[in-house]
Parts: sequence; C-alpha cells; structure tokens
Amino acid sequence: MFSPTFDELVNRLRILPGVGPKSAQRMALQLLTRNRQGALALSQALDIAMHSLHPCQLCRAFAEQTLCEICASGTRDTALLCVVESVADVMAIEQSGSYRGRYFVLGGRLSPLDGIGPQELGMPLLLQRLKTEPVKELILATNATVEGQATAHYIQEVTRQLPVSITRIAQGVPQGGELEYVDSHTLSQALQYRLPYREG
Repeated sequence: MFSPTFDELVNRLRILPGVGPKSAQRMALQLLTRNRQGALALSQALDIAMHSLHPCQLCRAFAEQTLCEICASGTRDTALLCVVESVADVMAIEQSGSYRGRYFVLGGRLSPLDGIGPQELGMPLLLQRLKTEPVKELILATNATVEGQATAHYIQEVTRQLPVSITRIAQGVPQGGELEYVDSHTLSQALQYRLPYREG
C-alpha cells in the first residue's frame, strides 16, 4: 500500500496466530509511528531468541544450554514425568505452582493426516527416558481434544509394559462453574472421571 517494505512488514506480522491483515496493518503502523524504540527492541529480542533458544535435549522445551532450567535443577522430583503437548502447557502448569516434577514436551499430538506420527512427537526419546531415569509416575496431560485423547491412549499403550504408574490429569467442570454453562464434552468428561466425594 505505502511501500513494498511496509507490505513485507505486514505480511511478516501475519505469521502470528490470530493476526489477520487488518490487525497486522495496525501493529505495523503502531510500531512505525508511535513506538520505534520498542520496535527496535522487539527486533533485537527476536534475533537473540532465534539464535539462543533451542530444544532441551531431555524434555524438548526451550533451553539456552544443553538442558533447560527445569531439567538441570536438582530440586525437581525425578520420579514424576508429565507429558504435555506444548511449551505453553509447561508454562501453564508451572504458573499453578502445584507440580514439582519434570516434563516431556511432545510438540503436538498424533495426527496422521498431517504427517504427525510417533517419531515427530519424540516417542523414542520419551521411551528412552522412561527406561533410563527413575520415573515412577507418568502423568498424561495432553488436551481433552479427540487428538489429545488419542495421543494419551497411544502413550499408555506403548508404555504399558514398563514399570511405571500411568495417570491422566483430571478433566471436567471448572471450579466455580455452573453446569448449565458447561459444554457437553466437558460435562461428559466430568462424569466419566468422577471422584469419590470428600467433604472440605
């Protein structure tokens, strides 16, 4: 519109999830007209991150060294290994402050139509960890989607013969949620994974 350079910036901003042409255009205009220093700092941070961050050799989350801070920590419980779909899931669990074990990041979920199979999800590395590390409980924390459930089922099947307890995170009605506003899939999960009633 204004110049090929501006159009290229807009196109590059569109790689971000949920950013369409208009949003990308607004972002580009904001950076160029109101926050050039911020745009330069953003550019520098992106450049550093792209060159410094790589997959952790154990869990496949982001790391600046060979291992990420969680895998390198001596205070984490090595008997617990939580399998998640993405690094964002690790961040969400860590923010809850309720888990002190380690992780394994699949980087997606099984989807044969998209060419995502066990190899792409790092299953050989996961199995190797389970055979060589003192893991006692494998926590399947994949999402409650059809693909997420299928992925959890696959992991359960391939690890069935290993001397490790396999658990699945509870799913269902959120704290403070009202049943009439909960979608049918979530309600179905809540009923399927119901727990013994305990007061308090």
